[in-house]
Amino acid sequence: MERVNWPGTIIIALCAITVLVPLYVTLSMAFKTQSQAVDGNAFSLPAPFSVDGFVTAWNLTNFPLAFTITTLVTAATVAGTILLAAVASFAIARNWDRRLFRWSFFYLLLAMFIPFPVLALPQIQLTGLAGLDNPVGVTILHIMFQMSFSVLLFTAFLRSIPLELEESARIDGASTWQAFWQLIFPLLAPMSATVGIFAFLASWNDFMMPSLIISDPSSQTLPVVQQIFQTQFSNNYNVSFASYLMAMAPAIIVYLFTQRWVMEGVTQGAVKG
Repeated sequence: MERVNWPGTIIIALCAITVLVPLYVTLSMAFKTQSQAVDGNAFSLPAPFSVDGFVTAWNLTNFPLAFTITTLVTAATVAGTILLAAVASFAIARNWDRRLFRWSFFYLLLAMFIPFPVLALPQIQLTGLAGLDNPVGVTILHIMFQMSFSVLLFTAFLRSIPLELEESARIDGASTWQAFWQLIFPLLAPMSATVGIFAFLASWNDFMMPSLIISDPSSQTLPVVQQIFQTQFSNNYNVSFASYLMAMAPAIIVYLFTQRWVMEGVTQGAVKG
């Protein structure tokens, strides 16, 4: 009979509680009426259930437009991050003996230690001068800031793929470009899923970058739109939590259905690299 690691189990349970309790309160408050939401009992169940908070939040924040902009920014970020990071990692992994590629890898890793707030002011100025103070500029910056971690994962995974596969493809007449897209890139599917999930979560939940870069309030993403209307939510807790829940739901759903690929991709990259 296996022994139970009680200290580890208790720690995991406490960590789970810190996530599940706020999520329960969010769900409970979102489906309450305004009078129930201000009765001081956040843990009580809605009685009766009400969707008035969702309707008000939907109309007040112009949710369809903000949701569409956020979805487009996130989708472009995921696609751009996967493609650029995969190509860059392939070049680095297959030319590791060359100093330029090796230094490029270390340069990208150093970028992981530079947070966006440090670069915020020059980024705001540059995007404004380039006419990119809009969701397109945010998408480009999201991709760039995801490159370091994504290249790290892809490079570790690529080192586990035998060179003999590419050599056999070249013997059959394939160019380097053809060998990558037709042979190597499909093999990167597990790691591409992992990179895509991290890029999705980072882009969807980002508040600081869109709030600083996008100059037009009508073109803002969901996290920023919620902040803009925060004063109108101040006394309507059911509207506030309904708005938060609508913004969180896509990220939660995506992660619940893809967490297996996240763990598998990170594990494969760590073990095989």
